[in-house]
Amino acid sequence: MKAMVLEQQGKPLILKNIPVPVPADDQILFKIHTCGVCRTDLHIYDGELTHPKLPLILGHEIVGEVVQMGINVNDYSIGDIIGVPWLGYTCGKCKYCKSGKENLCENAKFTGYTIDGGYAEYTTADRQYCFPIPQNYNELEAAPLLCAGLIGYRSYRLCGDNVHRLGIYGFGAAAHIIAQIAIHNGNEVYAFTKRGDEQAKAFAKSLGVHWAGDSETPPPEKLDAAIIFAPAGGLIPLALKAVDKGGVVVCGGIHMSNIPEFEYSLLWEERMIRSVANLTRDDGIELMKIAPQVPVKIHVQQYKLEDANKALNDLRSGKLTGAAVLKIN
Repeated sequence: MKAMVLEQQGKPLILKNIPVPVPADDQILFKIHTCGVCRTDLHIYDGELTHPKLPLILGHEIVGEVVQMGINVNDYSIGDIIGVPWLGYTCGKCKYCKSGKENLCENAKFTGYTIDGGYAEYTTADRQYCFPIPQNYNELEAAPLLCAGLIGYRSYRLCGDNVHRLGIYGFGAAAHIIAQIAIHNGNEVYAFTKRGDEQAKAFAKSLGVHWAGDSETPPPEKLDAAIIFAPAGGLIPLALKAVDKGGVVVCGGIHMSNIPEFEYSLLWEERMIRSVANLTRDDGIELMKIAPQVPVKIHVQQYKLEDANKALNDLRSGKLTGAAVLKIN
């Protein structure tokens, strides 16, 4: 099979022919149709996330067709279209798994990081971490739901139940999905973009946000909560200034640059900063039900498997509107 392989962090992916993997007893073998290109892939590629499995096949927003199943798999049938997310395995035995916090599992494995992912024609995945794809979505549209959607949804849930005004910093793949869900739920969404990025502001406004401006401009009203998707630690003090008393700032990325020193007064009055780690199966089940109800419209820029390096570079340079997706089979 063809695969784009990362042999050394910071070096371009290499197109290789490698054997098709064989599924273990609890695994499914997929013929991959599409795979989203996520900022986490870029963090791994650039070395900001350390100690990946090398050589490595990146990619954790996988949509594919079931072609073979291990002997313990009876949840699916040959030909089913299934999605594979970032969280690829949990032990079920550690204190986190036993307390319903499988996203914090001590022995977790991650698709496209510690196990091979979806920048390839085939992959295997643990049956417990696969999700049926809603029929409303084709395979290009569905791929970003598997991480941009899932992490965005978990970030949104962690904002709390009493949110009316929601700020979103960094208006990319995750933001454009969760903004639609928030608006559907009756929230006023305030979109914050890089200074001068008129394209991102226009994109946010086209989705129905209440207000769009650059990250350094205070919103016209105090926010109840804010989600930061951009990997920039300098946004945390700005978001704290923007949220009202008791507000929460949720950091939705797996990597962020250093947070600058800020005055305690920004955090005082019971403001809170919290991070999001990975996902749970319940997050996936809920999102796959909610997305068609909104319905969430996924904006996609399509690339060939062989163009994965270009997709990563376009993501790094901010040339994308919506989400990048590799079309493979």
